[in-house]
Amino acid sequence: MIIKGKSRAGPGSLASHLGNAEKNERVQVLETHNTIAQDLRGALIEMDAVASGTRCTKPFYHAAISPEPPHRLTPEQRSEAIDALEKKMGLEDHARVVVLHEKEGREHLHVVWSRIDIKTMTAAHDGHNYRRHEEVARDLERRFGHERVQGAHAEREGPDGKIARPDRTPSRAELRQEERTGIKGKDVKQEVSGLFRASDGAEAFKTALEEHGYQLAKGDRRDFVIVDQGGGVHSLARRIDGVKASELREFMAPLDRESAPSVDEARAQIEERQRQAQEASDEAKREKAHGRGDYVSQSRAALKEHKRRQEELNERAGRDSAWERIEAGETRREQPETAAPEASEEVHRRELRKRADDDRRRRGDERGDDRSNRAADSTPANVEITDAMQARLDRLHEAQGGAAAQRDGPSPQNEAPGGGRTRSR
Repeated sequence: MIIKGKSRAGPGSLASHLGNAEKNERVQVLETHNTIAQDLRGALIEMDAVASGTRCTKPFYHAAISPEPPHRLTPEQRSEAIDALEKKMGLEDHARVVVLHEKEGREHLHVVWSRIDIKTMTAAHDGHNYRRHEEVARDLERRFGHERVQGAHAEREGPDGKIARPDRTPSRAELRQEERTGIKGKDVKQEVSGLFRASDGAEAFKTALEEHGYQLAKGDRRDFVIVDQGGGVHSLARRIDGVKASELREFMAPLDRESAPSVDEARAQIEERQRQAQEASDEAKREKAHGRGDYVSQSRAALKEHKRRQEELNERAGRDSAWERIEAGETRREQPETAAPEASEEVHRRELRKRADDDRRRRGDERGDDRSNRAADSTPANVEITDAMQARLDRLHEAQGGAAAQRDGPSPQNEAPGGGRTRSR
C-alpha cells in the first residue's frame, strides 16, 4: 500500500482536480464530515473560510491511499485506513472530504482534511509526514494481508541487515508534468545518468545534454535543473542515479551557475533548436525527393499538360501542326464542301492555261512567255485551288491582259501630228 500527502491551499483548484471525471473512469464523493455543505466544492470552500481567521497559508492536508493491485479495499477497510491515517497525523475530529477515484482498473482514495482545529483555531503539525505515511501503510498491510511495499523511511531492517533505500516515487507535480509533456521521469533519469557517467567533466556533460535535447538551467531552490524537450523541469540531482548531492556539486563546480540561463530562457533555446532541426529535416526531404526524380516527374507532367492544352487550342482554332501534316502525309484541305468536282477543276485549269498562252502570244514578250511557261509548267497538276486562290489568279490575268492591250493598242501620243514627235520652238 502506498500513502502520499502534503499540505496545500486553493479550494477551487483542489475541487477541480478531485472532481475531474475526464482523467478517471469513476469519481465518487464518499463522505463529507463536520461540514455544513454536502458537496465537494462547497465543503472545501467552507474549510478555507474557517482558515481565514488564522495565519495558516495552507489550510488543507490532502492525502491519497492507494492499495497495491490487485487488492481493493472494502467499505470497512476504507474507513479503517482513513481513521488510522487521521489519528497518526493528529487530524482527529477535523472536517474532511473523501473521494473515490478509479483509473485504469485501480481504485484509490483521496482524503482532504482541514488542518484547523475549530476549538483552538490552530493548525495541525504536518512535519515528518513521509515517515508517518509509511508507518500507517505497513500497519494496514499487515491488517489486510497485503504484500509489503518497501518505503524509504520506515521498517528498512531485513534479515541480512538494512534494506537499500528504494527509488523515490514521483510526486503529484511530476506526474502532472508527465501527463502534460508525455515524457516519463524515469526515462529522463536513465538517459541523463548515462550521459553523466560518459562525461569526463562538467563542460562535456553540459554539451552532451544539449546534443540529446536537454538544456541546463539554474533553479530557484537548487543549483542546477534540466529542461527536457517538452519544456518539463527536472532536478538534476534527482535525475542522476547513485550520485549524492555533494558529489554532484563538486562535479559541476567548474560551471558558473549565474551564467546559466533561466528556465524560461532554456525553454526558448530548446524551441529554437527544435525549429532549426525541423527546417533542416524539411530541406533534407526536399533534397531526397529531388534525388529520386520527383522534380523530373513533375517536369514531365508539366510538359504533357502543356502539350494537351496546345492540342486543345489547335483543335479549337481549326488548324493542325506542320509536323502532324508531314507524319500523316496529308495536305491541309481548306476548300469548302461546295467546291466543284475534280473533273471540273481540271477543265477550269486548262482554260486558265490556254488564256495565259493567248495573252503571251498577243504581247509577244519572250521573257514573259518564258516566265509564264515556267510558271505554268511548274504548277503541279494535282494542286487543289481554292476559291480564294482562283479569284486572285483571275484578277492577276485580267490585270496582265489589260496592261498588254494598252501596250499593243494605239497610243494618243502616236496619233498626234508628227508621229508623236514634237519639237519645241
